[in-house]
Amino acid sequence: MHSPMHPPAETPTTLGEQLLLLSLDDESGAAKESAKVTPAISAALLVELALADRIDVTDDKVTVVDATPLGDPALDAAIADIAGRDEPGRARDWITRLKTDAAAWANQGLIEKGLVREEKKKVLGLFSVRRYPEADGSAEAAVRQRLDEVVLRGAAPDERTACLVALLHGAKLHRLAFPDADARAVREAMEAISHGRWSATAVREVVRAAEEALAVIVAVTAATTITTGS
Repeated sequence: MHSPMHPPAETPTTLGEQLLLLSLDDESGAAKESAKVTPAISAALLVELALADRIDVTDDKVTVVDATPLGDPALDAAIADIAGRDEPGRARDWITRLKTDAAAWANQGLIEKGLVREEKKKVLGLFSVRRYPEADGSAEAAVRQRLDEVVLRGAAPDERTACLVALLHGAKLHRLAFPDADARAVREAMEAISHGRWSATAVREVVRAAEEALAVIVAVTAATTITTGS
């Protein structure tokens, strides 16, 4: 008699790693929408710290309520950085300050978990670039399934999925998550989820601050790109 088949357990990933997985082309490993994804990964650090009861946001100022390390290199480095400042900074400033390291940590996390592999290539025989093709698609598939259920089918989101939706919405990454769905319906659903009452007040405040900061950062980046490209 055969025992029933169980799907393999999903590899745990941070919100930042989930954002990066959604942005990487499965075959080539090239990153899509980097100008939006990178600050979103950084904002995800703040949200993770709020979910772990480490930070709070009041009047757009990020304050540490518990500096105990969590055992994750990215989160522990971020909490130490925030706790080490004499004056509390705004969410927008922290997202900008942490974004380079946050993206690198997310990349490293996906490599160490065996979800992507790193490839180094020469472009035009001169420039060395790194790409991150998919090595194990199960984690991204699970994330996309949860997003589909919540955004397209109206299922009640768990706290982490709602946070991911809010980050995608704030960074205007709707098409990244739902390339084939009706864009207007997706935006409206993500807006409703982002502002729903699915979490403790402290987490919602951090998510709201992160969402507003992302909107500003993405708008400034877009304007800068248009100006320099014209």
